[in-house]
Amino acid sequence: MSTPRELPPLNALRAFEATARLGSASRAAEELHVTHGAISRHLRALEEALGQPLFARHGRGLALTAAGEQLRDGARDAFEQLRGTWARVARGQADAPFVLGCPGSLLARWMIPRLERLQQDLPGLKLHLSAQETAFDPALAGVDAALLLAEPPWPADWRVHELAPERIGPVLSPRYPGAAQLQTPEQLLGEALLHTTSRPQAWPQWAALAGLAPARLHYGQGFDHLYYLLEAAVAGLGVAIAPEQLVADDLASGRLLAPWGFRATPAHWILAVPRRAPGVQAEALRDWLRLALA
Repeated sequence: MSTPRELPPLNALRAFEATARLGSASRAAEELHVTHGAISRHLRALEEALGQPLFARHGRGLALTAAGEQLRDGARDAFEQLRGTWARVARGQADAPFVLGCPGSLLARWMIPRLERLQQDLPGLKLHLSAQETAFDPALAGVDAALLLAEPPWPADWRVHELAPERIGPVLSPRYPGAAQLQTPEQLLGEALLHTTSRPQAWPQWAALAGLAPARLHYGQGFDHLYYLLEAAVAGLGVAIAPEQLVADDLASGRLLAPWGFRATPAHWILAVPRRAPGVQAEALRDWLRLALA
């Protein structure tokens, strides 16, 4: 058995951390590009060194023991800190920009129009914006934080700062035929509604909140991304559904109308920060975003 000051082999710890995070030795093997047998050997070696099991095996599934949960938390934090340190050194240490991941629609319709103001308010923040369409995914490993619209529960390996509740509502252009006559939610049941394949639940969610039967909705043109959906609405092609903050500028300028108002959903605007990321810049950005979204 290892003495308390010794460390197990790094490969064994990596195998354990991946298995504990993914809940499967097979998926850990795929992520680490090794065989299932290699993962199993690493796990057995750790358990033998500790003199106690790390997993309880239930059929084909794995569940962490109390010792396994302790080691998982420590290994996760250690690997995240190591990844963050490596990334900062590779990017140029103190001169590296703060990389903010953000879905393309949020980036184009909300973040970029406010970028000049952000730079004036936070001149010490060297911000680099990166279009990211995935939430809480390994693809976000290269960012220092991510601005997202998402619903809880939040994953344990991200620090999630809730910035503002999401509110969604139907919007249309004043040029849309019959726009002046569309006032009550029930009138939407006769319209071919613009929708997005990236969030198919938006219209049914709003309809239920507005007291309408989602099954009675009729859908028209669909779009891959929210940005295209809203551009189609501005062009007068139909009625779209959108988060309030993403259309605030269009409503203020009169490019879009929102006669039915907006309703709160279970989702939030969040700033998600990997646990390995430095905190001071993320906290300054978090505070700025909260004010901007208010």
